[in-house]
Amino acid sequence: MESDRPLAMPTRLSLRGFDHVWFGRGDEREVYTDGRQAKVRVDDAWMSEQHARLMVVGGQWLIEDLGSRNGVAVDGETVDRVALADGAVIELGRTLFLYREQRPDDEAPDVVFTPNADDVSSPALLTASPELTRTFRHLARIADSDVAVMLGGESGTGKEVMAQAIHAMSGRRGRLVPVNCGGLTETLVQSELFGYRKGAFSGADQDRPGMVRAADEGTLFLDEIGDLLASSQAVLLRVLQEKEVQPLGQTDSISVDVRVISATHRRLADMVERDDFRADLYARLGGYELTLPPLRKRREDLGLLVGQLLRRLSPDPTLRFQPEAARQLFSFDWPLNIRQLEKALARAIVLARGEPIDLEHLPDDLTQGPDSRRVPLPAPSASLRGEDRERRGELQQLLVRHAGNVSAIAREMGKDRKQIRRWLDRYGLDAAAHRD
Repeated sequence: MESDRPLAMPTRLSLRGFDHVWFGRGDEREVYTDGRQAKVRVDDAWMSEQHARLMVVGGQWLIEDLGSRNGVAVDGETVDRVALADGAVIELGRTLFLYREQRPDDEAPDVVFTPNADDVSSPALLTASPELTRTFRHLARIADSDVAVMLGGESGTGKEVMAQAIHAMSGRRGRLVPVNCGGLTETLVQSELFGYRKGAFSGADQDRPGMVRAADEGTLFLDEIGDLLASSQAVLLRVLQEKEVQPLGQTDSISVDVRVISATHRRLADMVERDDFRADLYARLGGYELTLPPLRKRREDLGLLVGQLLRRLSPDPTLRFQPEAARQLFSFDWPLNIRQLEKALARAIVLARGEPIDLEHLPDDLTQGPDSRRVPLPAPSASLRGEDRERRGELQQLLVRHAGNVSAIAREMGKDRKQIRRWLDRYGLDAAAHRD
């Protein structure tokens, strides 16, 4: 993410096959590859022509300052040379780079990749994550079918936006009709979903088609399907099986052609096990299941999402961030996900009044207090040198790999568990912070 050009798309560089990667200032953003070396150029006036390099030492990636004018920072602290752990945020000039690791058996991604809106059917499918790229490719194929789709994930991860994208890609002639299942009471489910004829009950002064018929030849989006009452689940199942509805006050059934997309933040499989959700309805709804990851687990997309949201929230193409504010976006864990990011940016744009977005323009819960929910960052290591710095970097990586399991780290390093504990204390590393 470029602080001075947040609307620019991110670029991903796969480190597989390289021993050295050089970073410096250029006339535009470019990536050159030559054998086992790569050069990254960024149009950032705060970067030096020869700013930093990544290199492999003993199977570990390290970053080194090449005597740059403005230095190199990793996770907010200035460094000369340090080993990188998964999720490290590297700051060169006013540009942020996120270092991510993949398992060795993962499919090798493209060497250089920049998300392009022209390459996908919907902007909602843009991602810099190799794993999500493959998932969204499958989803695009599913969209052009009648297969029911179930979207899972925490609140605010973009399930409704994804449902809109699937509907748009489906090419269906009807419209997308959203239904808030949590708001359907037992007395309202029939009239709201299936409609009614005039005079069917007191207050029914005109015919109403209901939400299912309104979605005919389109898509019915059942939001928070896990909140649907048990009695309503049986009614909905009958409609999906028979593909027809019977409005209140009418004796004849009406055929409907609807594609169903459902969404929930709950684990429906667990609800089925507890008999809180009908297994036969779950089977009808779960033709293709996709769980959208929380924002804290797709930080490689943070810069991309910031750019997309800024385009929607403001007509100003010159919007930019102060480096401290951009860094804070990456250090916060976003418990309310993309919805929270959007609200934070909307507030910041208004408060900044055309000036660069700074820390003071961000909500308080992002920047201060014990409840700021920042992603745990390493303790300062700028004072460490040589072997100590490399050992601390190795421990950081092992803490992530083994989710804070000290015994597993001791086994891999061939050391006593007590020795590992002593090193963690010495380098200011917290094993508990890495346990999920």
